[in-house]
Formats: sequence, C-alpha cells, structure tokens
Amino acid sequence: MTSFRSWKLLRRNTFCDGVKSGLKMKRLPFMGFLCTAMLFVLYRTTVYQYQHTEMDENFDPFETFKESSLASGLLGGLPRGIIQASSDLELKPLWSTSSSRSKVEPSTRGYLLAIPVGIKQKDGVDHIVQKFLPENFTVMLFHYDGNVDGWWDLDWSDEAIHIVAKNQTKWWFAKRFLHPAVVSAYDYIFLWDEDLGVEHFNPGRYLKIVRFEGLEISQPALDPNSTNIHHRITVRARANKFHRRVYDSRGRTKCSDISEGPPCTGFVEGMAPVFSRSAWYCAWHLIQNDLVHGWGMDMKLGYCAQGDRTKKVGVIDSEYILHKGIQTLGGRKPPERKASNKEEMTRRHRTASGDPRMEIRRQSVWELQIFRDRWQQAVKEDKNWVDPFLRSLKHRKLKRHG
Repeated sequence: MTSFRSWKLLRRNTFCDGVKSGLKMKRLPFMGFLCTAMLFVLYRTTVYQYQHTEMDENFDPFETFKESSLASGLLGGLPRGIIQASSDLELKPLWSTSSSRSKVEPSTRGYLLAIPVGIKQKDGVDHIVQKFLPENFTVMLFHYDGNVDGWWDLDWSDEAIHIVAKNQTKWWFAKRFLHPAVVSAYDYIFLWDEDLGVEHFNPGRYLKIVRFEGLEISQPALDPNSTNIHHRITVRARANKFHRRVYDSRGRTKCSDISEGPPCTGFVEGMAPVFSRSAWYCAWHLIQNDLVHGWGMDMKLGYCAQGDRTKKVGVIDSEYILHKGIQTLGGRKPPERKASNKEEMTRRHRTASGDPRMEIRRQSVWELQIFRDRWQQAVKEDKNWVDPFLRSLKHRKLKRHG
C-alpha cells in the first residue's frame, strides 16, 4: 500500500516537472521574440533621434554655430540665454504703444525677395514686387545706380529694405548683405535679376510645387521667347509642371538618361535662383568675395542642394518668367558739365580701347577661370573631401553593369 502511494506521488511529481519544463520550453521562443522586438524598437528610436537632430541642424545651422562658439569659448563671457545667433530684415518702429509692448508676437517665417535695381527698370521691378507682396515676402532692393529717391512714390517702397552701392553686382550685394545669420528667418530666398517678366508667374503656387517636390534650389522656367537663353534645361516644357533634367542631343553637351550633372540635370542659372534656407547657407559660402560677377557658380550650386542634385534641384514649368536680357551695368552716364579738351581726349581713348560691356565680359571670363582654378585647388588640398556625385556616379555604373 505504501509502495503504491509512493509510486503515485512519484508519477505526479514527474508530471508536474514535465509541465514546468514544457512551459519553460514554450517561453523561450516568446522571450526571444520579445527581446528582438525591444532591440528593434530601440534601434529605430536611436535612428529617428539621430535623423531628427540632423534635420534640426540643417534647418537651423545657426544653433549649431552657437553651440560650437560656446564650446570654443568665443561666447564664454555671455550667459547662454542672452545669445541670439541670427537676425532678420524686418523693419522695427522707433517706439511702440504701451498696449503693443505687452504683446509678444510669434515670429512668422516668411520669404525674401532680393533684386539689384536701377531707376530705368523701375516699372518692371514694381510689377515684380506687386506679385510677391501678397505672399508674405520681405523685399530688399540693391540700388546699383545710387538712385533711391526715385522709388519713394511707390506704395510699398517705405516697407522695403534699400541698400545703395554704385556699380556693384547682385553677387557683390548678396555676399555682403545676405549673410545666412541675417536671412535665417526666411524659408526661401529669391535672388532675382530686375529684367524679368512675371505675367505668368505666381510665387504662392511656385512655392507649393517646390515644397511638395522637395526642391532645395530651383528657378522658374524661361519663356521660349526670352532673350539670352544659355542652357536648354532652363526653357519651359509646356507639358510639365516641373522638370529636373533635360534631354538634348544637339550641341557639344549631349543630355540623356545617363547624364549626371550640369547643365543636363542639377542645374539652375544665375538670373532667377531660389534657395531654401539650408541651401543658401551653403551657397553664400560658395560666393567668392572678390569675384563679383558670379560666373561658374551655377555649375557648382548643385553641391549645395543638401543631397542628390538630380532630385533636389529643379525648374518649375507651370510658373514661368520672361528674361528680357536688358544690359544695365556698365552703361555710361551723360556728363553733368562740359568736359575739358583733356577729359574729352581721355574719354575718346577709353571708348576706342573698348566698350564698357565688353570690358565687363572680359572681367567675367577672367573671373570664371579664377573660380575654376580655386575649385580645383580646393579639391586638391582638402584630402578629406570626397566628391559625392562622383561616388554616386560610380555606384550607378556598377548597378547598370551588375
């Protein structure tokens, strides 16, 4: 009787141990799955945080500059909370009412339109500005002829920023007055010439397309009737809303599906470029302080596209402009007084030696060569720099042959 009871107890214990062992065996895959899921969530969270930080730095690079300045000790004498690393071009009143002082208005990020202007193009510039004002644009005029007083009769002129420097170019003004820290409040910067027709252009619709397509650098397409069309990629394609590349078998440069760079893709011209905040931060550093005509820069702007220039640079066809090709800089003023014989001889000698427009072109060609030489020298000296587009080109070739 005792032996039977012992056998029964042993059997029950064996059964219980088997159940426990089975439960443990069943738990092992579940625990493995749970650990894997937790590791995956942790990995995705880390990647997201890294990407979010990187996006924040691209979106507002001046905070990064502020942090680096603090770390280097340049701002060590100031308490962190008082430091403002950026500015804007918004006009402020000399005084305010007591009621408005108590209101803290949130900063509204708008857009900036900057144009070099001469009084002879006043009507055309007025037409351009009138298109932009309803879309929350700040207007900045660079007066290269020294004439500011002739603009005050326009309704919007009091609200515009006026910068005066005689016989200076758009890129000279941009390098000195559009520092990234000053224009960081603006989502997009339109750095346009004055001789553009905007009958078929709407800045609001333009920016919707730019945002939706993720374009960091862009330009409106040129009406085929425009003057001085230099690259086919800038010409309007009637059937498209926008385009990133052109197909052309004519001329020295053949453009096809395998074309990887300017002027076939990743290209805008210097007459009407539009930059995102991040792209302008890069482009401003690309502008050479002493090379004022900007020749050669258009071929390198794709390096500022914050990624693949074949995707981040584009031409908007549905919102297009007419380039009038009016020659402005370099024109001679009529003399204000009768010139002496000596002055008249000097003037004739200068005229015979070369037309001012020809001299400007010679200067531009010379600057183009200087810019190319500097780029090549910079690439040679920077051992850590790797051309991102040569690397992607090699990758695409391997994929095609693979």
